[in-house]
Amino acid sequence: MSSVPGQPGVTAVPTTDPVLPAEADLRALFGESVALFASMAGPAHLLEAANPAFFAAVGRADEPRTGVPIGQLLPELAEQGFLTLLDRVYRTGTPYAGRDARVVLGTGADAREAYFDFTYEPRRDEGGNVNGVRMVGVETTRTIYAQRLTAEHRALLEQIARQAPLRETLEGMAQAIEELSPGVLVSVLLADEDGRRLRHGAAPSLPAFYNEAIDGIAAGEGVGSCGTAAHRRSPVIVSDIATDPFWDDFRELAGRADLAACWSTPILGRDGTLLGTFAMYHTTPREPGEADLALADVFAGTAGLAIERHRAERARLAAEAREKAARDDLAFLLRASTALGADLDPTQTLRALADLCVPALAPLCAVDVVEQGRVRRVATAAPTAAERDLLASHIPVYDADDDAVARVLGTGLSEVARRTPTGPGPWHDLKVTGYVCVPLVERGQTLATLTLLSTGDHVLDGHDVALAEELARRAASATRNARQYTQRVALARDLQAGLLLPDLPDLPGAEIATYYHPAGEGLEIGGDFYDVWPLDDGSWAFMLGDVSGRGALAATTTALVRHTARAVAPLLPGPEDVVHAVNRALIRRPGEHGTGFVTLVHGHVRPAGPGLDIDLVRAGHTLPVHIDADGARAIVSEGPLLGIMPHPELATYRLHLAPGESLALYTDGITEARDPAGEQFGDDRLTRALTGAGGQAHAVLESLTRAVQDFTGPGSMDDDQAILILTATG
Repeated sequence: MSSVPGQPGVTAVPTTDPVLPAEADLRALFGESVALFASMAGPAHLLEAANPAFFAAVGRADEPRTGVPIGQLLPELAEQGFLTLLDRVYRTGTPYAGRDARVVLGTGADAREAYFDFTYEPRRDEGGNVNGVRMVGVETTRTIYAQRLTAEHRALLEQIARQAPLRETLEGMAQAIEELSPGVLVSVLLADEDGRRLRHGAAPSLPAFYNEAIDGIAAGEGVGSCGTAAHRRSPVIVSDIATDPFWDDFRELAGRADLAACWSTPILGRDGTLLGTFAMYHTTPREPGEADLALADVFAGTAGLAIERHRAERARLAAEAREKAARDDLAFLLRASTALGADLDPTQTLRALADLCVPALAPLCAVDVVEQGRVRRVATAAPTAAERDLLASHIPVYDADDDAVARVLGTGLSEVARRTPTGPGPWHDLKVTGYVCVPLVERGQTLATLTLLSTGDHVLDGHDVALAEELARRAASATRNARQYTQRVALARDLQAGLLLPDLPDLPGAEIATYYHPAGEGLEIGGDFYDVWPLDDGSWAFMLGDVSGRGALAATTTALVRHTARAVAPLLPGPEDVVHAVNRALIRRPGEHGTGFVTLVHGHVRPAGPGLDIDLVRAGHTLPVHIDADGARAIVSEGPLLGIMPHPELATYRLHLAPGESLALYTDGITEARDPAGEQFGDDRLTRALTGAGGQAHAVLESLTRAVQDFTGPGSMDDDQAILILTATG
């Protein structure tokens, strides 16, 4: 076999000349066949006979002519080498066979591409001389196209399956169609989500100016082929752009692009949603063939799959982005809440607010509060110290109409602007381009403002405004809590200070040392108390006790005990009578003032020679400890709790302290203090700590408190602790 020069796919096959039927029999055989048959005579290849399938294939079905040379009937064959093949067969008598040979039939707008399997066989007379050539063939155009279409379609589906970028898929589809249909220029337009406008998708062979001009055209009746097809949801065929009214607004544009025909098919989703349009342009006026329409349907459906897949992927990514943004916002707000609540000082809370906003929300931030009818800038944040100081130097005017802070304070409404704030300020130096000012509202009253400032290309969008408003709400709540905490701490400290001695008095012949440490964070009033005060006869009264419970009711009971004792002590003969009076006051107190019990040690002390005489009464309290040179011993004195029974049995214990000896009073917060393992400090450790502590009250106190702290470690205490040390000095 040998290839035919100039004819790819056409192969010359040498054969022997078989015994052929009569020419009449061949004509009868191929008369109604779909196979092509033509019989040509002489060196001019005069067409003597051909079946209808031949004339249909070569585009002469309407005027089947015989008796003319084949080169005259089909002059385009000469340039393609087919007449040369006929000459060779006629001269040599050797048949030729072609497989899937490409033939362009017709010229100009009527030209079409076709493929054939054919055989040229010499025709012989009775003497064996070649007197002509017969052609037998089958058109394979559809098979070739189907194979190409299938391959291209498979490639496009693979692109869609691997989620190739939509533009890449559409560009590949357009190029494939243009290769399958020479002379066709493909354009794909994508519909907006609302289906009202069409955007450029792919058009690799159309001029850029044309693509730009039709980008964004409306989907509407009479808007070119594509706009009308999108509006109708059905194909629109325009065979001559120069005369079609659909192209009135685009005719000049199409002329500049050398476009003469446009067939547009809408691309629809599975639910009927408009996804775009698929258009096939031609540079000469022409009507589409059946194959053209089928090709448009196939690739419009394929484009629909790609666009739907793209939209689904875009929707998934958008949903993931929204979810991530929501998670990021939530994490930011959680961190912000933690930061805002970390410090219970209102000013520090507002400074934390400013720091949170820069640079997360804006390049610059300022927080202003209203105090006594004036605005005070309490916090600023900026990229540099110089910018921060410049922003801090500007103080808004509370009642100025041209100041954003003043307006927001007055209205309680957020203000947003993409411009420099009105009113005076360092806006030019800071290069401010926009701002958001939101109120911090506490129980309906605007107490402060948060101002975010944009600089340069930064723009505050709706998302930033929403976050700023949420931050302001949380900051307002945190600031309110911090203020309440500060006020309560101050109240608790003031109340606690009122229940304790501001300064220790000077007792003749005695030294006093005291220790008080409340448990908790300082918001609650402790239940432990002590007091020392002078009596009219020159002696002194002292007490140390513990009220059950904590807080305001405990403080009320503490005050009742102390004030009752101070009031009656000058009027009664001894500490036993004073304790009875305190018990009666507790029994008779109103129910709303509390019903808790009280433990108490109360006594009178007076100088007696070189030392002190002490009379004391113990009422349910921890045992007092007498410390002398021999060690520390608990003083056993019976007495019940106060506030329980109307007539408790009390006893007075008398004690003389020689110089250097001490009396130690303490609450159960000392003996019940626990180490990390949960073990209590206890009476034995207390006795050991006090033994040999020295002859000075402060030394005794230091020995005991250090022993307790070493035992418990740095952890917080579970109960209040109070100690009163009374030492005779001589």
